[in-house]
Amino acid sequence: MSTTIAGLVLAGGLSRRMGGGEKGLQLLAGQSMISRVISRIAPQVDTLAINANGDREPYLQFGLPVLPDTIGGHVGPLAGVLTGLEWAATQPGITHIVTAATDTPFLPLDLVERFAAIAGPERIVLARSGGNRHPVFGLWPVALRQDLAQWLGTSDTMKVLAWANRHDLAFCDYEAGGDGTPDPFFNANTPEELAEAEAFVARANA
Repeated sequence: MSTTIAGLVLAGGLSRRMGGGEKGLQLLAGQSMISRVISRIAPQVDTLAINANGDREPYLQFGLPVLPDTIGGHVGPLAGVLTGLEWAATQPGITHIVTAATDTPFLPLDLVERFAAIAGPERIVLARSGGNRHPVFGLWPVALRQDLAQWLGTSDTMKVLAWANRHDLAFCDYEAGGDGTPDPFFNANTPEELAEAEAFVARANA
């Protein structure tokens, strides 16, 4: 199967636990978290966009399409996935998208390669590490976009796994980190976790 993959950085949340504002624009060792995410995922995909629902202006500096949710109400990551799938459907030859969270500055450099190795025409692939599932890190077939749109319009749950479990679903397992290294899917959701990420970076640069 020929798999051509676009990437989408999910920055559409409300960042309540970070105290509001745009979480991905928080600085980590002098560099915004989203710029760290972009630098790690961009080389892995054919094209890349950002899903953001607030002010677009701060995100335009990255030179990427900035896509607000195509459905309103801040219903969660699945709205971002649908937005990405609808955008990808307009890109020539793109069969899948890979999503990554804006607050995960250590995401794997082989994420897309490993997802693609177990892809299928209508298979969803989600990341897992240390027994924990990471449903915002997924490979999503463009072919499922209409099914997802219907789900978001009619379902009483917006949980990623509730929709994904209705389809061909596989998990891609990663090491959970150790020896002072962070889990590759460590996310800085709170000021305390951002400080923890700062400590990781400081140790790595020591």
